[in-house]
Amino acid sequence: MADGNFDKQAADRAAALSTPLAELNPGLPDRFEDNSFWPVFERLRREDPVHYTAESEWGPYWSVTRFEDIVAVDTNHQAFSSDAHLGGITLADFNPDFMLPMFIAMDQPKHDVQRKTVSPSVSPQRLMELEPVIRQRAAALLDELPIGEEFDWVDRISIELTTQMLATLFDFPWEDRRKLTRWSDVATAIPGKGVVETEEEGQMELLGCLEYFTRLWNERINAPPQPDLISMLCHGESTRNMEPMEYLGNIILLIVGGNDTTRNSITGGLLALSQNPAEYDKLRADPSLAAPAWPTPRSAAS
Repeated sequence: MADGNFDKQAADRAAALSTPLAELNPGLPDRFEDNSFWPVFERLRREDPVHYTAESEWGPYWSVTRFEDIVAVDTNHQAFSSDAHLGGITLADFNPDFMLPMFIAMDQPKHDVQRKTVSPSVSPQRLMELEPVIRQRAAALLDELPIGEEFDWVDRISIELTTQMLATLFDFPWEDRRKLTRWSDVATAIPGKGVVETEEEGQMELLGCLEYFTRLWNERINAPPQPDLISMLCHGESTRNMEPMEYLGNIILLIVGGNDTTRNSITGGLLALSQNPAEYDKLRADPSLAAPAWPTPRSAAS
């Protein structure tokens, strides 16, 4: 297995170096599926840190790969825009017939005021309040895992723990919490890649998401403000008058931000510990981390 990984890394590096720079497309989805993007970005940082891809399935685009340049772009709001109507923050432009404005794809000052509305949900104080719940749920899920049998770590731990906590942040009906996972997958899916077959199919599912969250909005707006994300949005001065598609856009942003990234971090973290046992041993040796409660990566991932 180790030899196979070495051979693949060598092949990935050779392909990245042999492709003419003008033809190098760092955004190919396959690169992120098979983990072959590392040498591509390494070469771009070294040879062409502000790289132009003239042809791709999304049209032409620029890649900025050095840290200092990324910071320069991200902080220069006068020259660079995140606005959904000007291309947004993704390689693929937003569909003008299904525009989903969201504060991550807005410019100042609207970005700041909408972001500020929901930021208390993940403030240090709020996370301290949630810490006992997170620990209890994580321990319960780990205790339920079978011993000596194969199981799906992503489904039983990464997705379930993340979705439980996301449902808590939204005060979302517990029995329907897996809808949040589905909507996250649909919102980030490339049609025909296994989640939805067509763009229209995905749009219909997201409209179902809007219908569900509109019902929750109507319940919360007629109740006193609470510390859940929906209540924050419907009572927030900068968000209480959102149009339906802007509400859906911000809901999708919060679902994806709370689900996709966290579940991948949990899964990737376990994989990294399995592949680097010396690093895992450091964690087990630290008494402050309550090592006996940690699973053994090799058995948990099997």
